[in-house]
Amino acid sequence: MPIFPCPGSSSDVLPHLDGVILSGGDDPDTTRFGEPIHPAANLVAPDRQVFELELLERLEQAHPDLPVLGICLGMQMMGLHAGGRLDQHLPDHLSTADQHRNGATHAVRGDRFEGVVHSHHVQALDDPGRLEVVATAPDGVIEAVEAKERRYMIGVQWHPERTEDPITGEGVFASFLAACRGGSPA
Repeated sequence: MPIFPCPGSSSDVLPHLDGVILSGGDDPDTTRFGEPIHPAANLVAPDRQVFELELLERLEQAHPDLPVLGICLGMQMMGLHAGGRLDQHLPDHLSTADQHRNGATHAVRGDRFEGVVHSHHVQALDDPGRLEVVATAPDGVIEAVEAKERRYMIGVQWHPERTEDPITGEGVFASFLAACRGGSPA
């Protein structure tokens, strides 16, 4: 059953929004994308995953100019929707995995972002699909992605709401709000 209203029911909410934020959360169920679930995964609520994937599809098909910001799980969902793939458990093969967990801080650098971020994840995009990588951590973990063909669609793996750096913290939200107001995002 689709999450969004069907014809004849209440009206679609998307035309009334200025932007969409996909927030952080637990781990996606990767079986939908042809990958078995890692034994250490703590799965996001199935209804939330279905809703967010349908939302991303609706945004792509009918609302390509509506600004979208994905944070942590939100970025992962954007990547999966774009045909990407997850590294489901960084500690399995990344010696620096602890630098990405439990509120650790580390640098990110790329075309769009440079600064220090507050990190809390054990999964990360391994392949961004149709999205472009615009920032990475020093150990190569993908930290930010962007859909260049859209006016504003950015995903960040870190938590800007907990990040003190002005560029990678409040700057992420300022850029999103500028896009929502119809201005040019920074």
